Amino acid sequence: MATRAVTRIVQRKARRADAPPVDHSSVTRGSGNVFADIGLPNPEEHLAKAQLVSMIDDVIRDRGLTQKNAAALMGIDQPKVSHLLRGRFHGFSTHRLLEFLNALGRDVEIVVRAAPKSRKRGRLHIAAA
Repeated sequence: MATRAVTRIVQRKARRADAPPVDHSSVTRGSGNVFADIGLPNPEEHLAKAQLVSMIDDVIRDRGLTQKNAAALMGIDQPKVSHLLRGRFHGFSTHRLLEFLNALGRDVEIVVRAAPKSRKRGRLHIAAA
């Protein structure tokens, strides 16, 4: 999911990471997870949280909510909403982000199924309906 929020988050984390300078003279195909590509630990968790935050941002925009109104619905203060929407979600668990979506009027459905035999390990996928 290449959304504005994910892009902002990756740019911010890349600036903080001790990564070598980027050589813009060549193009490298990404893995599909930008957090893995820039070498962050737990890249699947980072991507899942970024996708959830992007969905929170979409709901806030779609409903025309101010950060203050969204904060009241989610049970947090406005500065925390601002931090979330700016990609600073390290203090929020995945569970809490799911609860924020519920508080904003979104149902969340979690489906667990066996991975195909072609893969040894399952993977996490988040999709908006």
